[in-house]
Amino acid sequence: MKYIILGIVFFACLTGAKAQLKGVVFGYSADPAQKKPIQNAKVRLVNSREGAYTGEDGTFELILPKNLPDTMIISSIGFVNDTVVVTRKDRFAGYQITLFSDQLLPETIIKAKASDHSILRLKVLHVENISSGELKKAACCNLSESFETNASVDVNITDAVSGAKKIQMMGLDGVYTQIQFENIPSLRGLESSFGLHSMPGTWVESIQITKGTGNVVNGYESMAGLVNIELKKSEEMERLYLNGYVNRFGRAELNFNTGFRLSEKWTSGWFAHASTTPFAFDENNDNFRDFPNDNNLAVFNRYSFEGEKMEAKLGVNAYWDKRVGGQTSFNGTNFAEAYGVLIDSRHIDAFAKTGFFLKKPLHSIGVVYNAKYQTVDATFGNRQFRGTEKRGYVNAIYDGIINNSTHKFKVGASGVYSDLEQQMDSLNDDRLEIVPGVFGEYTYSGARLSAVAGVRGDYHNIYGFQYAPRLHLKYAVTERLDLRGTVGKGWRVPNYMIDNISLLATGRTWMAPDTISPEISWNVGGSLVQRFVLWKRAGSITADFYHTQFENQMVVDRDADANAVVFNSLDGTSYSNSLQLELAYSPAKQLDLRFAYKWLDVKAVFAGELQSRVMVPVHRGFANIGYKTRNKRWMADATISVFGQARLPQNILPDGSLSTDGFSQTYALVNAQITHVYHSWEFYLGGENIGNFVQRNPIIDAENPFSSTFDATRVWAPVVGMNIYAGFRFSIAQPKEEE
Repeated sequence: MKYIILGIVFFACLTGAKAQLKGVVFGYSADPAQKKPIQNAKVRLVNSREGAYTGEDGTFELILPKNLPDTMIISSIGFVNDTVVVTRKDRFAGYQITLFSDQLLPETIIKAKASDHSILRLKVLHVENISSGELKKAACCNLSESFETNASVDVNITDAVSGAKKIQMMGLDGVYTQIQFENIPSLRGLESSFGLHSMPGTWVESIQITKGTGNVVNGYESMAGLVNIELKKSEEMERLYLNGYVNRFGRAELNFNTGFRLSEKWTSGWFAHASTTPFAFDENNDNFRDFPNDNNLAVFNRYSFEGEKMEAKLGVNAYWDKRVGGQTSFNGTNFAEAYGVLIDSRHIDAFAKTGFFLKKPLHSIGVVYNAKYQTVDATFGNRQFRGTEKRGYVNAIYDGIINNSTHKFKVGASGVYSDLEQQMDSLNDDRLEIVPGVFGEYTYSGARLSAVAGVRGDYHNIYGFQYAPRLHLKYAVTERLDLRGTVGKGWRVPNYMIDNISLLATGRTWMAPDTISPEISWNVGGSLVQRFVLWKRAGSITADFYHTQFENQMVVDRDADANAVVFNSLDGTSYSNSLQLELAYSPAKQLDLRFAYKWLDVKAVFAGELQSRVMVPVHRGFANIGYKTRNKRWMADATISVFGQARLPQNILPDGSLSTDGFSQTYALVNAQITHVYHSWEFYLGGENIGNFVQRNPIIDAENPFSSTFDATRVWAPVVGMNIYAGFRFSIAQPKEEE
């Protein structure tokens, strides 16, 4: 073994255990630096009679009862009692409660402001939480546009003809980031290239972003990070929600959500989405559509059951996405006369999560099931891809404690079934993967030090046994300073076809790998979060650094042969270094500021030489400004992103010479939006790429799209100029008696 490490679970299976509520109780001081935690403060729920006492660091944990809402009372000798109404939404909250001396006047009023973007302090891992309020700061029409106000995740356009986008974390392709839908692995396999477009942001309740290896409970594929997407819950969502959107390019979208109670124990939620881009735009006059004509339909139906001894969540998700791109003269069928792009994606999946509460306190069993069927038919000029995927997933977890809640453990078993058929031109890569696995983890929650350690082992029917140990630590240096560290291993089986389907938009031939073996990486890193108060206003400084080292990797080499894309196994070094600094500060109640800088050093051996990966800017700057009026009727937000130079692949030009522009330009993108709230309505108007920066000639040899020198994948900046959009949101809340 190269390392001796134990592993982690970062996100517990939400339905596999009773929901916990955590918090910290402080005593008030006029000087914030003198504020101290209260030990042995009593915290109890009135109706359920659950209770706990705070530790020496003021922290407490409570198990939420099935019947909510409930009233939580916090009391301590010498202080005035405080009360908090606890609802189901508080399963994901961490409280900081300040008790005031009983010598203070009764007129004292406490106010708090919830942040739409925050680091979850009670988590052992460094978890960045994005709420639905943060998502509203941008157009946020689908998941690929949900990270515009975030510095940790980049979303890149893969080519200039298909409109596909991929996320990128720590400078590494999105395939190395495990994406989950409520702790169920999602957007894998055939869905990885186009699935981001088919989940509207209006369905999302929150997004949690974790850098480094994720938890062993939910799988082995988290290598560079983990993104968990929480959709609105049927028992909590609006009775009716409508969202409409239109932009200057003619893209129109309508989203519909509704949640309602079927019985005392059953609730249901429906989500629907429809969007279309009917017009063809060619503003750079290269005879190619600047973006494809797109039609997308999606529907999602979920149910929730809450009983005395068990709870369950189940649902079905389906979507159809069809896009037509390429030359403006292409009508969807005339492939012989014009270069056309035609992509048809169809998807349906069903999931279920069941949790069983055992008689032994704080012990439970949870089981997660998921089944998916996906097809992708893609044509790029005279090149074709056809793929079909049948996937099954099951994960069973036993959750318990050792003596008390300071020592917790989880053990379980999982299974993955993937039947994948895919063909690209004359290449074929069909495979049947069956991967059973087992895992275990231990969690220690001390006064200052917390740790999650665990390991999982999986047996792949083709590649044999693989192990993934992981360890995560958190140390509270002071009341305001937290240190975190993480180290762990991740692995995945590469899919060179669908992972790189955008490279079909080039005249280069594909040189398939001789053999395919699992990609394996080790990730080590840590973060520092310092909270402060300046001029009586709260702020924070965050710094994190992560190093990813690959033992084996499928390398996509565009430098070894200017006429080909070469796929081969790593022969040498491949690594990623990521440094990010972020400052968040609210100089006024209505004003929020965030500034960030990110440095990426991502290199591997290409053409026999250690070089930077293409299309990865070394430097990135970020600033976000949000303002809300006192009456909360008006909101304004602006985001500025600056992208540094990135290395570009070398191409053969139409005259036979080699390209000389080895690096992209430095450029900035400015997005802004203003929102007006009127009763149950919200109206918003915004602009993207307000500076109107456009990459000139994004397609090489656009005049000869069927030639070997044609290349539409050398895209490093927007290919269209400023976009103006407008929209509305209308919502009717659930009746209070149904909460």
